[in-house]
Amino acid sequence: MADRKPIRRALVSVYEKSRLLELGSALQEAGVEILSTGSTAKTLAGAGIAVTEVSEYTGFPEIMGGRVKTLHPRVHSGILADQNNPEHLAAIADLDIAPFDLVVINLYPFAATIASGADFAECIEQIDIGGPSMLRGAAKNHGSVAVLCHESQYDQAIAALKSGGFTDEERKRLALDVFRTTAEYDLTIASWLGSTISYQMQDLDWFGLIYKRDNALRYGENPHQQAAIYRGGPAGIVNAVQSHGKEMSFNNYTDADAAWRAALDHSQPCVAIIKHANPCGVAIGSEISDAYTKAHACDPVSAFGGVIAANRTVTVAMATQVSEVFTEVIIAPEYESAALDILMKKPSIRILTCPVTRISPLEIRPVSGGALVQETDLISAAGDDAKNWKQVTGAPVSSEVLADLQFAWRAVRAVKSNAILLARSGAAVGIGMGQVNRVDSAKLAVDRAGERVRNSVAASDAFFPFADGLEILTAAGVIAIVQPGGSVRDEEVIAAAERAGVAMFFTNTRHFSHA
Repeated sequence: MADRKPIRRALVSVYEKSRLLELGSALQEAGVEILSTGSTAKTLAGAGIAVTEVSEYTGFPEIMGGRVKTLHPRVHSGILADQNNPEHLAAIADLDIAPFDLVVINLYPFAATIASGADFAECIEQIDIGGPSMLRGAAKNHGSVAVLCHESQYDQAIAALKSGGFTDEERKRLALDVFRTTAEYDLTIASWLGSTISYQMQDLDWFGLIYKRDNALRYGENPHQQAAIYRGGPAGIVNAVQSHGKEMSFNNYTDADAAWRAALDHSQPCVAIIKHANPCGVAIGSEISDAYTKAHACDPVSAFGGVIAANRTVTVAMATQVSEVFTEVIIAPEYESAALDILMKKPSIRILTCPVTRISPLEIRPVSGGALVQETDLISAAGDDAKNWKQVTGAPVSSEVLADLQFAWRAVRAVKSNAILLARSGAAVGIGMGQVNRVDSAKLAVDRAGERVRNSVAASDAFFPFADGLEILTAAGVIAIVQPGGSVRDEEVIAAAERAGVAMFFTNTRHFSHA
C-alpha cells in the first residue's frame, strides 16, 4: 500500500458551502485542527465544529469587506513550508507557525457572475485574489500539502481521512487540478475584461481558450487516430443534445457543424445536407418539409449517408421523407413529437437538438507551431444583400431571378473552394466544390445539375480569373451569375457575359473557404 501523509491541520475557506458541514464533520472526527475565515468559520462553528478563525490566528482583522483576510505571512508560510526541508521547518518554528497538511478553497463565482449580466463593478468584486494565491501555493507545495478546489473532491478527502491521509500521487493529481482551475479562472477574467475594451482584429495580440473533454470518441477521421470531443467557447454543435442513435463520431461532428452553419446562413426555412464537409443539397422553402424535398433532389446519390440540418422545427412531413433515406445525423432546434417517433424507428440515425445561437466571431485553425486566427466569414448585410450588388452586364432581372441569386450567394458560402453553386427556385441544383481550378468546379456543377442547369443561376465564391469558367456555365444554360469581381481580367469576363446575354452581378465580397 502506498505511503499516506497524515492530515493534522487544515485551512478551509470556501464560497460554495453546500457540502461544507459534511467535510467539516469528517475533519473533526479525524482530529484535524481547522482554521477558517469569515462566513466559512461561522458556518462550521454554528454546527458545533471546532474552528479557529484566521483573523484570531494572524492577529490581523479582516478588512475592506473581506478583500484582505488571508494575505498574511502566517497563513502563506504554513501553506508553503516544505515539510521535508529542515530549514523550512526551523524557520516557521522560530515564528510559532504550524504547517498545514490540507487546504480547502473554492473560488468566488466569477464566471457565473458575468453570465448573469451583472454590472462591471459587481463583476470586479467577484475576482478572487486570496483564493487563487492559497490554491497555487498549496499546489506548488503538493509534496507536503493536499489541496481541494472543488466540492466534487470531498468524497476523496473523506476517504483519505479514514485511510490515514493522501498518497504522493493523489496530492500530485489534486495539484494538477488546481493549476488547471486557476488557469481557467484567470483566462475567464482576462477574456471578459478584454471584451469590455474596443479594438480591431489586428489589435488582438493575445487570446486564450479553455476546452474541457466531454467524451472520448471511438476514433478520429481514421481508425488508427485517437480522438475526443471538448467543450469550449460559445454554445454550438458540441452542446447539442443527442436523443437517439449511435455514438457520434469525429466525422459526424465535423459534418454536423458544417450542416448547421449552412442552414443558419438563411432566414427562411432551410435544410442543408452535408457529405464530407461539403453540401450535396441546400434549399429554402415555404415550410421545412418543402426545403428538405428540394435539398435532397439536388444530389440524391451523395445524400445517402449524409448529415441533415434544419433551421426550423422538424415536422412529421419532413421526418417521413428523411426516414426513407439512410441518414447518419439530423440536427434541428426542435422536433414535433410525432416526427421524433418516426425518426426513432431508424435505429442508426443520430438525432441532435441544438438551440439556435450566434456563430463564434473568430475561427482558429492550428498550423505547425501555432495557429491562424481570423474573423469568422459570416453572412452580412453589407456584401451579401443584393441591394448592395453592382449589375455589370445584362438586362434587369425579375424578382424571382434576383431571389435565386441571393439564395445562391448565401448558399455558396458553405461550399469548399473553388466553389460554384447553381440554383433554381430557392434550391441548389448543381454544386462544384474543392477543385484546384474554377473551370473544373464549373464543369462539375453543370454535370451534377444535368437538365436542371437550363435557366438556373450561378454563384461563384471568388472571382473568375479567366472567362473560361463563366463560358462553361453560360453555354450550359445559366441565365444569371453572381460573383465577387475584382480580377485583373474582369473586363474579359464581363465581355464573355455580354456575348452570352446573361446578367452578372458583382458583390465586392467573397466567400472563399479552404477548410
